[in-house]
Amino acid sequence: MEIYHGLEELNKQACVVTIGTFDGVHLAHQKIIRRVIAESQRLGIHAAVLTFWPHPRKVIAGELPVPALLTSLSEKCESLEALGLDRIIITPFTREFSELDPLTFISEILVNTLQTKKIIIGYDHRFGKDRKGNYDLLKQESNRMGFEVEEITQQSLDEFAISSTQIRTYLNAGEVHQASLLLGRPYSLKGLVVKGKQIGRTLGFPTANIQPEAPDKLIPADGVYAVTVNHDHRYYAGMMNIGNRPTVDGTNKTIEVHLLNFDKDIYGESLQINFIQRIRDQRKFSGLEELKSQLILDKVQTLDLIKIQ
Repeated sequence: MEIYHGLEELNKQACVVTIGTFDGVHLAHQKIIRRVIAESQRLGIHAAVLTFWPHPRKVIAGELPVPALLTSLSEKCESLEALGLDRIIITPFTREFSELDPLTFISEILVNTLQTKKIIIGYDHRFGKDRKGNYDLLKQESNRMGFEVEEITQQSLDEFAISSTQIRTYLNAGEVHQASLLLGRPYSLKGLVVKGKQIGRTLGFPTANIQPEAPDKLIPADGVYAVTVNHDHRYYAGMMNIGNRPTVDGTNKTIEVHLLNFDKDIYGESLQINFIQRIRDQRKFSGLEELKSQLILDKVQTLDLIKIQ
């Protein structure tokens, strides 16, 4: 797969393309991508995604809050690549880019630069200045500019629409299992192992303190989670605590994980944590002995949830 950081370095070749932010690369995104790939194979041309960085809301937020990210740029590219695309074009999203007239976007970027022969978009996609570009405009211009256009209808799982917003809502409530159903995979967090106070080691539950790789990444709600941890291409069951550790000091918020059946010095190394299920809320215990007793129960529950050979 080819990754281009900007339109100016693009090797122009005919393609089927979809455009969007694709934060999370969730199930609805995946359906669009698979349709792009299927049509590219039918036409015998490249399957491409035009995506943006940073998140457009960071540039043109106005009064709207900037959402925390479900995927960093590298995670987004990894997920898109795993689906089988031929090329990803990452366009720097600037205020100047946001002011581009929708017709100019179609003619100059989609047609002249990307050499688009077919564009496939989600049901609510908007583009160009003031978000005035949409499916109807693409359909209107398709014959004149020589491309096909297709719209994918809204995808739902049970009664909820699949969207990045709904996934963020679940994660902010600690409902990581529900989020995983919409993502089509566990929600994950990459981070560097940094020095902590090593209190867990005195309890028989040494923890790795995690410094997230991406500062804008969404951290699920405070609590204790059953997780799997990828270290050096091998997976381990683990217990993750997010919060201010009220029994110990109750001040600074930390993200720390205890890997089960693991005894290695991994300071300075990178881990990928996959959230499986929230076990319980944070709570303040009477002391370290009561905390240790609870950690033993948490371990039993984690091993019951996660079976790793």
